[in-house]
Amino acid sequence: MAFRVAFQGEPGAYSEEAVQRLFGDAAPQAHPTFEAVFEAVETGATQRAVVPIENAVFGSVRVNYDHLRTHAVRIVGEFQLRIHHCLMAPEGASLDGLEVVRSHQQALGQCRGWLRTHLPHVTPEATPDTAGAARAVADAGTSAVAAVASRRAADRYGLSVLADGLQDDAENFTRFLALAAEEAEASIVGTGRPKTSLTFVLQENVPGALFKSLAVFALRELDLAKIESRPLVGHPGRYRFFLDVYGSAWDEPVARALDHLRELTQEVQVLGSYPEGTTAD
Repeated sequence: MAFRVAFQGEPGAYSEEAVQRLFGDAAPQAHPTFEAVFEAVETGATQRAVVPIENAVFGSVRVNYDHLRTHAVRIVGEFQLRIHHCLMAPEGASLDGLEVVRSHQQALGQCRGWLRTHLPHVTPEATPDTAGAARAVADAGTSAVAAVASRRAADRYGLSVLADGLQDDAENFTRFLALAAEEAEASIVGTGRPKTSLTFVLQENVPGALFKSLAVFALRELDLAKIESRPLVGHPGRYRFFLDVYGSAWDEPVARALDHLRELTQEVQVLGSYPEGTTAD
C-alpha cells in the first residue's frame, strides 16, 4: 500500500506540492478541511499530514495552531515553499471581461495590490482553497470568473493562465509542517538543525510573567525562532503562547529550559522536535 499523506484542498493545491516535496512518491490524500486532515493522521487513516502554518506575506494560519494543540499529533518536519500565484480562466477569457476572482482568502490577500491595480472592477470571492477555486472555475466554464491558484492547478483543470506572478512580494513563502500521529513510530523529515515547537499558558497575567517565561531560554543561550499568541478560550484577556526554539527537546539545555518553564506556567505542551526545513522555489 502506498504511503499516504493528507492535505487540505483539491488536487493541484500548494499543499499537494508540499507533500510531494517532503515525501517524494507518497500518495497525497485530499481532504476538504484542516480538521479532516488532522483527524486523518490522528486516527491512522493516513501515515502523515502536511499543513500550512505561516505565510511570509499574509501571516499565520491560526486555525492550525489550535488544531496542533487539540489533536493527538506531533510535528516531524517542516518545509518552506515559494508561492507563485497565477490568474486563470477558461480559454477565451480576458482581463477586461472578468467580473469575479475566486481563491482562498490567504491567496487573495497575498495578491491584494496586484488585483487592486490591474482588476479594480473585479469582485474577489474567498473559497476554501486555491485549487478548489480553479476546479470550480473550470466546471463553470464562464469567461467572467477567474481563479488565483498555482500553474499546476491551471494545467490540471485545463485553464488558461491570464497573468503570472500576482503575489505582491517576491519573497512569498509558505511554511508547511509535516505531522504524524502522537503515538506513531514516525521518523523525522529532514536533516537541518533541530527545532522544538511548544505551547504554554501563563499562571497569571501579571507584569513580567511573559518576560520570565522567555528568560528560561535566554539564560541557556537558546535561540527563539518564533512566538505566536492565541486567545485563551473562556478567559478573556488571557493568551496561549506558541513558541519555536532551536534545539531538540531531548537536548539537556532545552530539556532544562522546559522544566524551568513548567515551574513558571500553568501548562506546557511540546508539539514536536524536528529538523529545520529546507526552502524551495
